[in-house]
Amino acid sequence: MSFDLILASGSEIRAQMLRNAGLSIGIESPRVDEESIKLALLQEEASPRDIADMLAEAKAAKIARKFPDQMVLGCDQVLDFDGRMFSKPATKEEARQHLLELSGKTHKLLSAAVVYHEGKPVWRHVSIARLTMRQLSEGYLDRYLERNWPDIGSSVGGYKLEREGVRLFSRIHGDHFTILGLPLVELLNYLAVRGVIDA
Repeated sequence: MSFDLILASGSEIRAQMLRNAGLSIGIESPRVDEESIKLALLQEEASPRDIADMLAEAKAAKIARKFPDQMVLGCDQVLDFDGRMFSKPATKEEARQHLLELSGKTHKLLSAAVVYHEGKPVWRHVSIARLTMRQLSEGYLDRYLERNWPDIGSSVGGYKLEREGVRLFSRIHGDHFTILGLPLVELLNYLAVRGVIDA
């Protein structure tokens, strides 16, 4: 079966965004050692933006080898806090530590997307959202973690804006789709120009 796009990700939220936009998609989860790639890039002093882009490309490239005639979309999202990159918290205590560091400050979410076709990258984009967290009280933070762990363990920063995480913020600058992990508007514009979807 031919799809508009194959999503090289197991992310349900990304799949839902693409389907809601009217795309027919296939889903293939790539087996990519993200931590090794991140560590290698950090040793080379790569920026968080470059790391997000390279991880998205690695995922797209892996699945594109299996489906060379299809357009394959790889995505990744990283949190950039004053040049430091936060990964998904592995434990409730790590989530607490991340949230304490972000409390009262502004950080960036970088959402990268790379499209492969016929064995090579044909489009890439990194979108940025800036989020300012309100000053969190220790009591609220404890209750928030109690209610939302382990669900938030799958999200960088320890929050999901589509859920209670929206209460953590005093100001948000950026596109909602970027925050959810996909520069959707830019992707749809590209697919329309390529004639993959109706314009």
